[in-house]
Amino acid sequence: MSLPILLAVLGSALLHALWNALIKTGTSRLGATVILSLGEVPIGLVVAIFCKAPTWQVMPWVIASGCTHFFYKFFLTYAYARGDLSRVYPLARGTAPLIVGLISTAFLAEPLTLHQFGGVMLLGFGILMMAGGVIFGDENRKLIPFALGSAVATALYTLIDGHGARVAGDAVGYVAWVFIADGGMFAAGILAWKGTSILPPFGKPWRAGLIAAAASYAAYGISVWAMTVAPIALVAALRETSILFAVLIGWLFFHEKISRTKALAALVIISGVLLTRL
Repeated sequence: MSLPILLAVLGSALLHALWNALIKTGTSRLGATVILSLGEVPIGLVVAIFCKAPTWQVMPWVIASGCTHFFYKFFLTYAYARGDLSRVYPLARGTAPLIVGLISTAFLAEPLTLHQFGGVMLLGFGILMMAGGVIFGDENRKLIPFALGSAVATALYTLIDGHGARVAGDAVGYVAWVFIADGGMFAAGILAWKGTSILPPFGKPWRAGLIAAAASYAAYGISVWAMTVAPIALVAALRETSILFAVLIGWLFFHEKISRTKALAALVIISGVLLTRL
């Protein structure tokens, strides 16, 4: 992998951690996520204009992905409302590849290699360490089921999008339509449930939410591009450095306490992810 591609993938990882951090800004986590979702729709539409229209065979995958992303955002938002970025992000991000690995082995006839099995064991240990820091500390334990719910949704949409993009034959166009479905479903669903009162006045929260939407699409777009010019497994592994970026952002900008246990758990989780993807 050349240096420019390496820097691009690391930039993608930073952008992913950044848009998650932007959701934590302001008073309403749910309102911020709705703004992000509203911003995703026009971005997806602009990209879709320049791509081939999806066939009817692709649309069930797009709808399924949009529904799964709805629950991903829902669980993630409520997790951030109850816990630190540096705690929630590694739990949610690190558990997803563990679930994908187990599902692939059990149901998709894709057995794990020896080093992948070692990575799964490391992942499980790191996740237990991170969750244990909540249970035995003074943090809100209610963040755990929401963070794990987000991880389950991430694992599901990863599997759905992997197959959906293959059916579409155009990963960029497929992702654009997923953004349209995802953003539209979440914004419409939450506004119908909670009403427009959850939306903050126009100003800083809207700027942060729209920047988060752009960062979200850029992060995914860079990673898709990188996978066309570099080994997919290497790109996927490098993207997980976003866990370290999230921990650093939580420490530097949100003044979150980084204990030795939390830092070690984050390192164990990212080591496990690297083993499962290399």
